[in-house]
Amino acid sequence: MINISEDVNTVAQDKTYEHDRLYNTELTQQLLNEYQHNFPVTSTPYAEIAERLGVDEQTVLDLLKVLDNASILSRVGPVFRPNRVGVSTLAAMAVPEYKLEKIAEIISAYPAVNHNYEREHHFNLWFVVTAENQMLLDEVLQDMQTQTDIRIMSLPMEKDYHIDLGFPLKLVEGGHNHDK
Repeated sequence: MINISEDVNTVAQDKTYEHDRLYNTELTQQLLNEYQHNFPVTSTPYAEIAERLGVDEQTVLDLLKVLDNASILSRVGPVFRPNRVGVSTLAAMAVPEYKLEKIAEIISAYPAVNHNYEREHHFNLWFVVTAENQMLLDEVLQDMQTQTDIRIMSLPMEKDYHIDLGFPLKLVEGGHNHDK
């Protein structure tokens, strides 16, 4: 799955951006639209994407690097249904405003955390923690509490809801777009 940053359309429309000629193309639009879903689960996914798009694998890798460097992509990787591979929990912390940036850096440094985000609430720092098993998850949460000296509220999933976070992009006039 290719996750796209929220401000991709703003960045894509900024004609002063130096890589405009590379990402504001039909190829980029196809890559971003077609592989937000249905990312190949093979030993050579980028080669398969390249074949489907009619380019070589290095072109796909170079384009992804340009998009990543431009902060267009937030991540490229699989998304598994929760608790099908390992365990996870949504976690929240009530962090004093003056400590928020530092605590967020500490939390983000854990490999078990993909990202964190600030919320306008008493519990103002939210993140998902994943681990191989429940014992390791509990150890990570305990270590985070020890490192930050702030209690973590763990909110394990009780009911699974699917939210499709993909959205169609139209970066070029007349470009290929997969509206549902």
